[in-house]
Amino acid sequence: MSVVVSNIKFHNNQQLDYFGHHIKKTMIPVFSPYVQRHIQEIVSFAGIQRKDQVIDIACGMGKYTLNLLRQGFQVEGLDLSPFLLQQLLVYNDNRYQVKLHAADVLDAPEELNEKFDVVMGFMALHHFHNLHACFQAMYRIAKPGGKVVFLEPNAFNPLYYAQIFFTPGMSWEGDKGVANMTKSKLFEAMQFSGWKNLKIKRFGFYPPFVANTSFGQATEKYLERIPGINPFLPFQIVMGEKV
Repeated sequence: MSVVVSNIKFHNNQQLDYFGHHIKKTMIPVFSPYVQRHIQEIVSFAGIQRKDQVIDIACGMGKYTLNLLRQGFQVEGLDLSPFLLQQLLVYNDNRYQVKLHAADVLDAPEELNEKFDVVMGFMALHHFHNLHACFQAMYRIAKPGGKVVFLEPNAFNPLYYAQIFFTPGMSWEGDKGVANMTKSKLFEAMQFSGWKNLKIKRFGFYPPFVANTSFGQATEKYLERIPGINPFLPFQIVMGEKV
């Protein structure tokens, strides 16, 4: 076994241990204003249409997958953890037809090659073992003219590091990839993998318990416009095209 393969297996086993054997409250599917804002932003930024074939990478228990299906989008899911995919099916409760794939994105089935108009994910890239390899794998399953679009934490927002160290159930070992979520590192990996026309957008201000209130919904977009604050806003969307 090569050192590279061994490192990937070690990383994946860590992630399976971190996510794959018990349910984290933050992963439970909910239909909240906070989640809807994330979906609204990524759909608008990437110009995603309901006729598009979409795959949600690292979909977990379906927090975003089920919300997208609820809105009429055609979505498949892929995740490393069969346990989490089983939980997605439980929460789906046969409401929506959805095809799921249990695999590392590097091992996405060949039947998915050039199948998708949109390869997307939510808070997933910072858990991946190698950004360059994973963006290459996602390039393989995107159609010519397709898009890759991910919503991720902003590495320059200090509150993420406080959350990792002080939240029960979170650890630096499981979430240290947040530090790699910079524009330069993300764009370098995307360009290396062949993605073109790269774009980024930052947004957000409040944590979920405020964003889900009427006060939070009414004021968040105004606070995002404070001069000089954009580089530190908590969420960022990165997008590229397969041209």
